[in-house]
Amino acid sequence: MNEEKFQTLHPTPGKTNKSIARGKYEFIKEHIMAILSESALSHTELMEKLYSRIKDNFDGGIQWYGEVVKLDLEARGLVERTKTKPEKYKLTITSR
Repeated sequence: MNEEKFQTLHPTPGKTNKSIARGKYEFIKEHIMAILSESALSHTELMEKLYSRIKDNFDGGIQWYGEVVKLDLEARGLVERTKTKPEKYKLTITSR
C-alpha cells in the first residue's frame, strides 16, 4: 500500500525539501510542536527530546525526519530561530 506523500518546504529560498509520507510528517510535526510549546531549545536539545519521546513508536530515522519536518515548520512560519547564541528554536506567536 502506498501512503500519501507530502511535499515539505525549505526555509531557504530556492531550496527544495523532501517529499515524505504524510502520516510520518503529521506524527513528527505534532511532537515537535508539543516539545517547543514547553520551551525554546537548541537544535541538539530538540532532536534529543524528539528521539527520547518517540523512539519506541516510530519506524524510520528520527533525526532525519525531525530535521525535514523542522525545516518545513520554519518555512511555514510555525517555528522560528532565535537571534541568540546558541541559536534556539521556538514556536512563533501565531502558532501557539
